Amino acid sequence: MHWRRLLKVLHRDIGYLAVGLTIIYAVSGVAVNHISDWNPNYRIEKTTLKLDSIPYQLSKDEMVNFILNTLNITDEVKNSFRPSPNELEIFLEGKTIHVNYQTKEATIEKVNPRFLIKETNDLHLNKVKGAWTYIADVFSVSLIFLAISGLFLLKGKNGITGRGAWLTVIGFAIPIIYLLIYYMINN
Repeated sequence: MHWRRLLKVLHRDIGYLAVGLTIIYAVSGVAVNHISDWNPNYRIEKTTLKLDSIPYQLSKDEMVNFILNTLNITDEVKNSFRPSPNELEIFLEGKTIHVNYQTKEATIEKVNPRFLIKETNDLHLNKVKGAWTYIADVFSVSLIFLAISGLFLLKGKNGITGRGAWLTVIGFAIPIIYLLIYYMINN
């Protein structure tokens, strides 16, 4: 078999194998790139309720029980503390309650994982560890192979000796130029 034909077969088959992982890493990459705009792993729902009264003379633990009873919440308390004399934070499984004694408001923050996006981020950031580390390594090597083999698939004016050479140079130049500008501005 001619080397270019073998290269095309390998490029095609490895490319098919890489499609699923490429989509997972791409979706996660976009999600994580915008972490300053949103939480890519969790959706946080906030509900603020006005309390009729707050008995100031209660101890912290008594206040926790009072708040939970008032809000009809029966979840187990993980922890609680007073960040200031007029505030109380109560931590439950999957939610937090912020109480402001002065405004008599209780804000309940409920945390829900984002369907599939959290899981793709866990894979992309290798939070699952174990065998996934080796799968991700094989995927990375496969991407390197796909990038390099793709350079030699076409001959002539559209291949690496023609138009492909210019596009390849541009592909390398984009991150290099960006980094040069970034470090010149930020140093």
